[in-house]
Amino acid sequence: MIKIRATQKQDIPAIMAIYEVAKLFMRANGNGSQWANGYPWKELIEEDCQAGHSFVCVDEADEPIGTFCFFVGDEPTYQQIFDGAWLDDAPYGVIHRLASNRKQRGIAQACLDWAFQQCPNIRIDTHHNNRVMRSLLTQRGFIPCGTIFVEDGTPRIAFQKQA
Repeated sequence: MIKIRATQKQDIPAIMAIYEVAKLFMRANGNGSQWANGYPWKELIEEDCQAGHSFVCVDEADEPIGTFCFFVGDEPTYQQIFDGAWLDDAPYGVIHRLASNRKQRGIAQACLDWAFQQCPNIRIDTHHNNRVMRSLLTQRGFIPCGTIFVEDGTPRIAFQKQA
């Protein structure tokens, strides 16, 4: 059974290892440019942790097997959307940096389900080449809404789902 809890400082090395597994998986599946140049960096995860935005999926032994950032509020990179529009202007939750160690199935779905329990209106974005995430989001009822640009200026496909 997958449980989700707030990240603790001692989880950060495990989270960084999870991101390395995810990066290898993305590169092996045609998504070599997402999460490059050391991203996500440890300091970002520490900031998310301090802000209460970092979460881990843990197994029965309380060992991290997945991680993600979640918050309810405005995401600056979502202020402008191109070639489309968000479904609404209602308050929304945001999911970023969802990753698993690939040792257990259902981690991404558990994260999405948990996020919907926190907020019934979720926005998320992903790289065009991240076919695995795009497929998962579509299967889970997320609607592609357009294109946003992240801080480094690169485009992402923006998705939204409402309960």
